[in-house]
Amino acid sequence: MARAAGVCTPRNAVIGVDIGTSSTKGVLVGLDGALIRSATREHTPARPGPGHFEMDASLWWREFTELARELTAAADTTVVAIGVSGMGPCVLLTDEHDAPLRPAVLYGVDTRSVHQIQRIEARLGADEIIRRGGSALTTQAAGPKIAWIAEEEPELYARAKRLYMPSSWLVRKLTGNYILDHHSASQCTPLYDTLACEWYAPWAAEVAPGIELPPLRWPGEAAGALTPEAATATGLPAGIPVTTGTIDAWAEALSVGAQNIGDLMLMYGTTMFLIHTVPEPLTSPSLWGTVGALPGTRNLAGGMATSGAVANWLKDLFADGDHAELTALAAESGVGANGLLMLPYFSGERTPIMDPDARGVIAGLTLSHTRGDLYRAALEATGFAIRQNIEVIEAVGGDIRRVVAVGGGTQGSLWTQIVSDITGRPQELRAITIGAGYGDALLAAQLVGDASIDDWNPVRETVTPRAEHTGRYDELYALYRRLYPDTAATVHALAALQER
Repeated sequence: MARAAGVCTPRNAVIGVDIGTSSTKGVLVGLDGALIRSATREHTPARPGPGHFEMDASLWWREFTELARELTAAADTTVVAIGVSGMGPCVLLTDEHDAPLRPAVLYGVDTRSVHQIQRIEARLGADEIIRRGGSALTTQAAGPKIAWIAEEEPELYARAKRLYMPSSWLVRKLTGNYILDHHSASQCTPLYDTLACEWYAPWAAEVAPGIELPPLRWPGEAAGALTPEAATATGLPAGIPVTTGTIDAWAEALSVGAQNIGDLMLMYGTTMFLIHTVPEPLTSPSLWGTVGALPGTRNLAGGMATSGAVANWLKDLFADGDHAELTALAAESGVGANGLLMLPYFSGERTPIMDPDARGVIAGLTLSHTRGDLYRAALEATGFAIRQNIEVIEAVGGDIRRVVAVGGGTQGSLWTQIVSDITGRPQELRAITIGAGYGDALLAAQLVGDASIDDWNPVRETVTPRAEHTGRYDELYALYRRLYPDTAATVHALAALQER
């Protein structure tokens, strides 16, 4: 059956919707994997204070209902299941009536919880948190964000009863059920025991007192059925199943088949995410050890606070530019961006340096440098950061056998080629790389029948490293690794000034 939109569309279909940092994306997919239609709603997180990133949960539901109606309008399809995912870990607290008490605090881009991290580590022990929780406490973890609300907004917190993330909030609105997936829970450090795969009550009571933590299921399990009220709001058939859902990067890994032992997924988006599947739990203070999206799987993961966000910043800065034009200019710039080197820490950094006070650095600027040089330096900075994360993954026992790339940044060839040249790793690209929504659709299809990602989404091409560029990049990578420690004291002082 043809995969082009509007050509021989199947009768039965599924919807996948993912709530991201800068947009909510939905797809309508046939049970054979054919992409019938896609739609997007752009949005921008609120930044009410230094290091604060928040979003109103009402936006998530409104955009879901709009997308559901747009995807199915005039389509010759019957939607038979729904899949959901979203950015995370985020913290949305509601009262006993499930009314949100404040905007959701977003994942690691929100760095407000530094002092709470220090206090929780002092009480529970940093090493024990890593052993039981899988990850060190960082601004990525949900636990310290809950503690921040409890300490900074005590009157509000006194009314807090439940914890939601974007995917579980959609599940609540669609099915009426209060459920979270195991993977999202494993990023609620230190509330979840990654060894036992369940909430750890003593630490939950310590860090999130009074919160009724949700029952846990795996992302591909049914969370419930679409209620009549939700059917009216969305225009979808009442009674169809809804997946439990998960965090977007893990749904994105499923969308390209990157869930086998030895696989590493690179997600090219507003931020960059790396997910390596391992046969047994691995931990590192510089990475995140989590349970996987599928029952019985384990991951060692990393994430950059920015990647595509820096490219977007440059595009906006150059008011007359767009990504296609800037990519062409970056290709002309050549290896090393004519002597520019960038640290991509424009929103602090997550793995592996775990430094919320890191800041972006552009070294080597002269009056002769161009827009293309700056754009090239941003793409190369991502590649250097990926290489550093890969080195840490392998240093703690990871065994990377295959790299699969996904996300909007894979659409042009330059960025993925630069990353392969810098890391020395081939990258598989699947036929469809539209992101987490497609992985959501896969899980939804598996609720109602058999669906295989290899049948849905075969490998389209492999990006291979160019030997003539790897030596030059080795030299530049050595300089990249020196640039952060050489500038850290200065940028930390500047970060303090920015916060004041």
